[in-house]
Amino acid sequence: MKRVAVALQAFVVNGLTNPRVRWALVGYALFLGGWYLAVDVMALPRFAKLPGLVQVAREWTSRDPVFGLSIYTPVYYAHIWSSLRRIGIAFALATALGVPVGLFLGWSTTFREYVFPVFELLRPIPILAWVPLAIIVFPGSETPVVFLTFLASFFATALNTQLGVRSIDSHYVLAAQCLGASRWQTFWHVVVPGALPFVFTGLQVSMGVAWFSLAAAEMVSGQFGLGYLINTSYTLVQYPTIVIGMLTLGIVGYATSALVRFAGNRLTRWRVREAAAGAQS
Repeated sequence: MKRVAVALQAFVVNGLTNPRVRWALVGYALFLGGWYLAVDVMALPRFAKLPGLVQVAREWTSRDPVFGLSIYTPVYYAHIWSSLRRIGIAFALATALGVPVGLFLGWSTTFREYVFPVFELLRPIPILAWVPLAIIVFPGSETPVVFLTFLASFFATALNTQLGVRSIDSHYVLAAQCLGASRWQTFWHVVVPGALPFVFTGLQVSMGVAWFSLAAAEMVSGQFGLGYLINTSYTLVQYPTIVIGMLTLGIVGYATSALVRFAGNRLTRWRVREAAAGAQS
């Protein structure tokens, strides 16, 4: 227990000495302070119905919440788990399909000529416009939500992966071919590693888009989940619960995006070495 306390203390100290963390804390303080001043102190007419910071914090941390949801109620974590499970399934499917499609869109001219027009036709369609078809095609209330979340995430992943392939310097491809590499070897050893930074950038965007789409889908077709919680709370005029759902959505979304960013940094560490070598030369 003592080791855990020491490790936690070291983590906090190291975090506070990091300028990025300090500026982030300042940003959070300004946001929360502006909210507190606008609602609790100044009581601006525009925010008359908006729950105040103190009210939301009290409800969120109460053992006996007025509207039945706080960090001490099991239903709160049921909503979080439901959304996380849907995001996990949709994001995994979008990555498994979007990355290969994006790689071939950028690498193969023939594949791009056949697929890209259809891709660009479907990509601008808003997720909410897909809701009726999703409900008609997929049975139950779970599959349509996962499909809608997958769809938005897939387009973001595929498009950024394609941009990554197209951004690779053609001299690398020519060099590999001059050394006797086959087309498949060039694709696997040059194109895929070269596109990885864009792939992980796309995955970060994809994760954010996935949460946005999930919340919208859960409001329309879900049972349980943070989007469902926000929509139901609005219907029942439980305004503090709306804010709790929104803040929880932001926290969980931020955490999942940070995990993707961490994985990307770990798998593309060669970029740091490459940049360091370029700076020394």
